[in-house]
Amino acid sequence: MTQPAPSAQHNGPDEGTPAAPSDTPHSKTAGRGPALGLRLDVRILSLLGVLAALVLVGGVTEPDAFLDSGNLQLILTQASVIGVVTVGMTFVIISGGIDLSVGAMVALASVWATTVATQEYGFAGIAFTAVIVGLAAGLVNGVLIAYGRLVPFIATLAMLASARGLALQITDGKTQIVTVDSVLDLGLPDSYILGIPPLVIMFAVVTVVGWLVLNRTTFGRRTVAVGGNAEAARLAGIDVRRQRLYLYLLSGLCCGIAAFMLIVLAGSGQNTNGNLYELDAIAAAIIGGTLLSGGRGTIVGSVLGVLIFTTITNIFALNNLQTDVQQIAKGAIIVAAVLVQGRGMRSRET
Repeated sequence: MTQPAPSAQHNGPDEGTPAAPSDTPHSKTAGRGPALGLRLDVRILSLLGVLAALVLVGGVTEPDAFLDSGNLQLILTQASVIGVVTVGMTFVIISGGIDLSVGAMVALASVWATTVATQEYGFAGIAFTAVIVGLAAGLVNGVLIAYGRLVPFIATLAMLASARGLALQITDGKTQIVTVDSVLDLGLPDSYILGIPPLVIMFAVVTVVGWLVLNRTTFGRRTVAVGGNAEAARLAGIDVRRQRLYLYLLSGLCCGIAAFMLIVLAGSGQNTNGNLYELDAIAAAIIGGTLLSGGRGTIVGSVLGVLIFTTITNIFALNNLQTDVQQIAKGAIIVAAVLVQGRGMRSRET
């Protein structure tokens, strides 16, 4: 019963090896690591191909506007906020969970961090408040799910409603303008480092740290083990409840960071911030190769998924296409990604 857990921990998630079910004989799983790694490499290459094709489409349809350095910086900047949220979401989904409250947590953290009282403490006060509020909301999710034994869907759905309501109460439906110059300056071209916006650098740092944690630490191996087979992970000595608590804390932390980035980008805090971020983050993780059933995922794939969706949005905007058509295109991509996942899982089972 305990044999599959070490196997799940030994192979990093970016090598594409899911935690084996507890009733799977060793002889059936031995030697699959390289093949799965190859499949995952093909998936990453496919995502890069899709992204390259989108860049080509943008360059052909609107060459002057799309290929402009300012527009490319805009794409990366817009991808940065939802990208940070997606990193946290990827960890949660790999563990077999889900977090529907990420958009609401971003909204709550952004409005709490931009109240008049908070802004009196300047840059540090805004950044600290955004992160702490995100962590607090993630802690509530984690406690309810790990120790309250609530289904993640229900617990995070309740947090979605509660956080949105609290954000609306704090703002009274009004936009809270940021008056701290040091925060606003981060969004200006003068603050760019070698032509790279600071928000993009923050996103890159979060991505690298997330990749290292998932692939090079015990925490990452435990996350994969819990998502692959929670009972086998428990029998192998992993504290499953504590691991899940940490994962939702991590998701809340990413939401707090994203909230601060959104404050810099928008120069304000609104109760509507982060609208539908949960859907975008889940979709980006899925098309990046993260299994909804848990046990496998990749930070690199999730980041590519974010870039694909952001590029699609930008191309549609430049070509003055309707938002409904854009949503249909995104939905089609999600369905295609899930179908590919299902086909891949069936082929491995046979």
